[in-house]
Amino acid sequence: MLLGLVLAGALQGCATRQNPDPLEPWNRKVFSFNESLDANVLKPVAEGYKAVTPEPVRTAFTNFVSNLKDVWSTANLFLQGRFKDGTLGVIRVTVNSTFGLGGLIDIATPMQLYRSNEDFGQTLGVWGVKPGAYIVWPLLGSSTLRDSVGIPGDLYFSPSTLGTYPREVNLLRAFQLVNARANYLSATNLVDDVALDKYSFVRDAYLQRRQNLIYEGDPPEEDELDDPSQPDNAAPPAAGASEAGAASAPDAPVKTSQTESAENPWAMFP
Repeated sequence: MLLGLVLAGALQGCATRQNPDPLEPWNRKVFSFNESLDANVLKPVAEGYKAVTPEPVRTAFTNFVSNLKDVWSTANLFLQGRFKDGTLGVIRVTVNSTFGLGGLIDIATPMQLYRSNEDFGQTLGVWGVKPGAYIVWPLLGSSTLRDSVGIPGDLYFSPSTLGTYPREVNLLRAFQLVNARANYLSATNLVDDVALDKYSFVRDAYLQRRQNLIYEGDPPEEDELDDPSQPDNAAPPAAGASEAGAASAPDAPVKTSQTESAENPWAMFP
């Protein structure tokens, strides 16, 4: 983890305040690769899976995956100093794991115990770490140097880690990926129809959404990469500054928005 922090800090200078995407030539090539792989492999498989799999089954698996991710999200809430939200996260996971058949049924949301999607990239942002350069990873999709540090944690709390043998892990990973892609078919189709430059649309949507998540829906007027007057060590508001944040109101509409799914279907993996 410390190595990742050092790497993010050392490389964040790659993105100037005027240009958050200095790696654009590389990123566009990887983006095209991901898009081609999605169009020719993942999307057709997801469409077939959606056609033959009953919606209750898809919903149950989605809930199961979300419940596991809530564990990692709750840990990050505590790391961010949001102890009230973290406590609510613990209660949510406990309720769904105990009374929701291991997370297959989302009982907590109707009880107003809402999801708060957090990851280590957001935690680093709360700690004041700048995002660094925007980067598109093969298969994983949109990220920044800072957010990339959190990928190992996301992998660790993936349902695929429940497998004992490599074959089981790979099957769980593939099923999770296809199920996630099926959930976003309509949204990605819409983006394909309206975006003149899909790469730019996805990049801008990703960076804006990450800012909104880190600042709990109330980012500064100027983007942290574009505001030359903002100190380098400026950090988001202190924990608890926005009590109406992620744990006190449902954030599902934000987390599953068209911009999120447009970031690249591969970005939902694992």
